[in-house]
Amino acid sequence: MMHIAWIGLGSNQGDRRGLIHAAVDSLCRHPGVCEVRLSSLHDTEPVGGPPGQGRFLNAAAQVETTLDHKACFQMLQSIENALGRVRGERWGPRAIDLDLLLFDDLIIREDNLIVPHPRMHDRLFVLAPLAELGADIVHPVLGRTIRELLADASVA
Repeated sequence: MMHIAWIGLGSNQGDRRGLIHAAVDSLCRHPGVCEVRLSSLHDTEPVGGPPGQGRFLNAAAQVETTLDHKACFQMLQSIENALGRVRGERWGPRAIDLDLLLFDDLIIREDNLIVPHPRMHDRLFVLAPLAELGADIVHPVLGRTIRELLADASVA
């Protein structure tokens, strides 16, 4: 069965552009991933976290996959680890961050995974790149399109 996963990508350490492209290359090579579309890259200020950290480079990806949501999440964590992600301070600097934003139109509440991503609707750095690929996607909890959420977040 084919699924659509929407991934948020971010980096604010090292070769940010190179790390995001390496993550996308890893996605493309992974068994069970059939196609990957990437948004443009967005240079953004960090939101939350410790003061003084560098700017982020953010993007979104649409991934067509035969993996279920658990295997997809495990794949993302494996790619993060392979690219040097160190899990330290919450919202702190990181080489690479891969967030499972949406998976089909599922609502998932598990111990280590919540989909839709619980803060995506408040974050311009997530919504702007996501809207490039799927402005008409409907957030399965809020019942609003990414375009509508982006418009609201831009005004706030």
